[in-house]
Amino acid sequence: MRNLMTAAILAGAVVAGGPAGSARAAPSACASLGGTLGTGQMCQVHTVTPSYTLDMSFPVDYPDQQALLDYLTQNRDGFINVAQTPGAREVPYQMDVTAEQYRSGQPPHGTQSVVLKVFEDLGGPRPSTSFKAFNYDLDPPHPVTFDTLFAPGSKPLDAIYPVVQRELGRQTGLGGAILPGAGLDPSHYQNFAITDDDLIFYFAPGELLPPFAGATQVRVPRSAIPPLAV
Repeated sequence: MRNLMTAAILAGAVVAGGPAGSARAAPSACASLGGTLGTGQMCQVHTVTPSYTLDMSFPVDYPDQQALLDYLTQNRDGFINVAQTPGAREVPYQMDVTAEQYRSGQPPHGTQSVVLKVFEDLGGPRPSTSFKAFNYDLDPPHPVTFDTLFAPGSKPLDAIYPVVQRELGRQTGLGGAILPGAGLDPSHYQNFAITDDDLIFYFAPGELLPPFAGATQVRVPRSAIPPLAV
């Protein structure tokens, strides 16, 4: 129960009415989570009770706003249910969600990315950190996943894995610690952002390296990998 993140919660859902409908729904999406709209089109949620502290910050201009809202709502509800369990110890619990945003190309074309970083302290031996990425192609409008990011048959991990191995070794001093079985497993590359120059991959503690290495990220130059399909 420590990590309430669910990796497949409507990540590919398309908002009814497309991006324009999503933008119109943004204020109500923020309000539905008890948030207020701050500067830079960011929704800020802050709740403090004797049982828990909850903070969330996320953009309201992401084109697939409903997918973002559904994910945050389910994780918030799960966290609150655990925090309010009778007999819960070591309260108050804590959940902190922050967001990073990236773009590629020039609107109305290109892509838009949001990466959520979720920190949770549920009274266990150690807090948890996880990531959830959302990527969207603006023209034509549709969500982007790792499975649709490259042309079929291009084998992108043959190029990505060596870069990730090298960069994580440089960052952590654990050179060679990622075995090919893990480094070539697509399930570890689902959380990414797209820029004009790079793909940025996010890895939770224990995902590719031992947990003590912490949360990590690697920028992989687009020039070093097969062309993107977006």
